[in-house]
Amino acid sequence: MASKLTLSNRTGWAFALPGFALILGFIVLPFFFAIGLSLTNQRLISPNPTQFVGFQNYQQLLGLAVVTLEPERDDAGEAIRNEAGDIQYPRLREITRSDPQYRGMREWFRWTSGENARIVIASDVVFMKALVNTFLFVLVVAPVQGGLALVLALLINQKLRGINVFRTIYFMPVVVSIVVVSLLWRFIYDGQNGLLNSILQGLTFGLFQPVDWLGNPSTALPAIMAMSIWQAVGFFMVIWLAGLQTISPTLYEAAAIEGASKSQTFRYVTWPGLRNTAVLVLIVITMQAFALFAQIDVMTNGGPLDSTQTLVFQSVERGYGKQDISGGSTISVILFVIVLTISLIQRWLTRERY
Repeated sequence: MASKLTLSNRTGWAFALPGFALILGFIVLPFFFAIGLSLTNQRLISPNPTQFVGFQNYQQLLGLAVVTLEPERDDAGEAIRNEAGDIQYPRLREITRSDPQYRGMREWFRWTSGENARIVIASDVVFMKALVNTFLFVLVVAPVQGGLALVLALLINQKLRGINVFRTIYFMPVVVSIVVVSLLWRFIYDGQNGLLNSILQGLTFGLFQPVDWLGNPSTALPAIMAMSIWQAVGFFMVIWLAGLQTISPTLYEAAAIEGASKSQTFRYVTWPGLRNTAVLVLIVITMQAFALFAQIDVMTNGGPLDSTQTLVFQSVERGYGKQDISGGSTISVILFVIVLTISLIQRWLTRERY
């Protein structure tokens, strides 16, 4: 018995070894290599020797501070105001140039507290914008895409003639290259003759004014969110559908005999049966949302005004566009820590409770 078990293990390891080798060679080792590069000043092409800088790259990316500016006052002690009635403050640049603690930092955003202005300054404003945009993308896309995919799965999980046609239509965007989809939607979002503007103008009988969806900082990221939700919702619909088909029909028959309504059936039969599927969908959507890159690269290239910058785009842009391998590696390590932390939190929140 022991010899057969050992032989079986050897066969299994032999089949798994090529997969382990690929994971080790293309994922594990490059990741540790990235950690090492993030602690240096390595550039892609540079005549200068590489130097160890410790956590200087992390400090450069994550450096934040809050500066309080008091208003300029006249001889009577009153706050000086400009022609528009706004309070005038000293120039922030005078502080960031004179104080070594804030040297090289730039304004990220500000708010007023009484007459004083509170300004958040950052060592790398673009990275901070990318960090916020990435989290915003995840917080919007993950629940909307997951919920919409569940609704579609419930709709097509019926024994109706021609239902496979709808399944194919919903899944079709998934098998199309994301680059092709991004190019298509770039034409749809065009500010002049785009399909979306034409449809909205037709529905409003010409009252709607065309919008440059990808050229406006306030609409560029939401436009990419909408496209991303549409493109991948079919993939998660199939996962939900697989989970729905594992629920025993006898449970639905028992619920019908007890007189349960559709909402009660979903709450007490369908949703508990989808628990493990929901965990999978949540984790996969979150990981894919954090990896947002292709849509940004094709549709906006991070603009306008850095309104669509993301962590992965920044990592690639710095690592290869600016040849700053150490900076790109640092962003990759930070992204890994963020995704790992969120995945562990999700796993803990969705754990089995006895």
